Amino acid sequence: MPSNRNISRTSDTPLVLVGTPDVAYARLLIGHMEVDGFDFERCHDPKCVLRQVARRPFDVILLDLDLDEMHGDSGHGGHSDHQQVDLVSFIRQQNPSARLILLFDPPRMERAIEGIRRGAYFYLPKSCQASDVALTVAKAMRSIHHEAQLSGFEQSLMQELLGGSPAMQRVIELIGKVSPTDSTVLLLGESGTGKDLLANTIHRLSNRRERPFVAVNCAALPETLLESELFGHVQGAFTGAHADKPGLFEEADEGTIFLDEIGDMALVTQAKLLRVLQNGEVRRVGDTRTQRVNVRVIAATNQNLEEAVRDKRFREDLYFRLNVVTIRIPPLRDRGDSLPRLVQYFLTRANQAFGRSVQQIDDPAMSLLIAYPYPGNVRELESIMKHAVIMAEGDRIRVRDLPEPVQQTRPALLALPASPDTGIPSIEEMEADLIRRALDTLDGNQTEAALKLGISRSTLWRKMKQYGISAG
Repeated sequence: MPSNRNISRTSDTPLVLVGTPDVAYARLLIGHMEVDGFDFERCHDPKCVLRQVARRPFDVILLDLDLDEMHGDSGHGGHSDHQQVDLVSFIRQQNPSARLILLFDPPRMERAIEGIRRGAYFYLPKSCQASDVALTVAKAMRSIHHEAQLSGFEQSLMQELLGGSPAMQRVIELIGKVSPTDSTVLLLGESGTGKDLLANTIHRLSNRRERPFVAVNCAALPETLLESELFGHVQGAFTGAHADKPGLFEEADEGTIFLDEIGDMALVTQAKLLRVLQNGEVRRVGDTRTQRVNVRVIAATNQNLEEAVRDKRFREDLYFRLNVVTIRIPPLRDRGDSLPRLVQYFLTRANQAFGRSVQQIDDPAMSLLIAYPYPGNVRELESIMKHAVIMAEGDRIRVRDLPEPVQQTRPALLALPASPDTGIPSIEEMEADLIRRALDTLDGNQTEAALKLGISRSTLWRKMKQYGISAG
């Protein structure tokens, strides 16, 4: 039966469901938790739990495994190990963000452990003090608060690093929507655009953040070795298989696996990957048995998979399985105002990596970094900043500290008109001349000019107004 308290939940009041057939035990637990300012619902039969969980989101759910057994008996005509996890699985499916705490009698210890494997947060014997249960609930609430802060930090970091262009704003929006789900994600973009960074960010923003994140480059391994790495093998399966070896899918169980460059995967391996996505089962090379896994898949490629499907190089059914949510990552040259932020970000990382304290980039060097086209995208920018930090003398990066390909953009810049007093063009003169050249080359098309210059359309308009450059 439901609680006799009518709860009007506010957004900042934590809500706890106490599910146990023991009415007195429920009252005892709630009595120890009421001082923490929580709201409560009580359920004393499985149907009430199912109804309440389906109706509203809970922050913490205390589930007595006696209810789970009652659910198995009433719903299936008898109890089995498979039946006992049905209630736990239902709760995890309906309310994945809730902290599920299992309460059990000693003979049901194995069932509690199985519940943890299915995603429960913690388990406690019913013989422990009610105050210990209250402390565990308080700890669960703190972890929820911490994850909310972490999620906000991750979102702010993405906004700071990637924001600026409309294309990257769309990427950030999609990541925010898809991360809390278990949906497969397909990341598309040129090599070096940061697909691995975004895959890791999706994992850290998901409910699986405390579980493994396993990344594998499908193009870096030959077909036979990739299959063994992904799905594992048994002893004697092939020459050199001296012992059983779990695959990466087993290592990523309950977590996330990132399949980079999936467009290079052989058709035979694609078929086995499809079975994992369809059935949640893996079979080690040389084995006749299958094993269940619960893994979220994020895939990435720089190839046109639709074209690969037409050319019979990629399975159409696998493509549709992966293509639930597709995020297209624009190249660095199309990210507008985000470039200076990324330069500063990778400068900080390079300082940390090499124990340096380079603080500034002088104006001529920054102009070159902004003008450079970055055929290797974000990965190339990171490499450039590492090179510059290593080469820098003192606390400032100068033009001479940049790699040769970046320095080679200097002749075009030095051909600009010089200031009459110094003979050296100012940064403003260089910038204004670059804008004029871009507009002249592109017949005044401001959108195309902004893309070529690596700035947003609004920034180009502002600069044109600043320098008195007409739209014509």
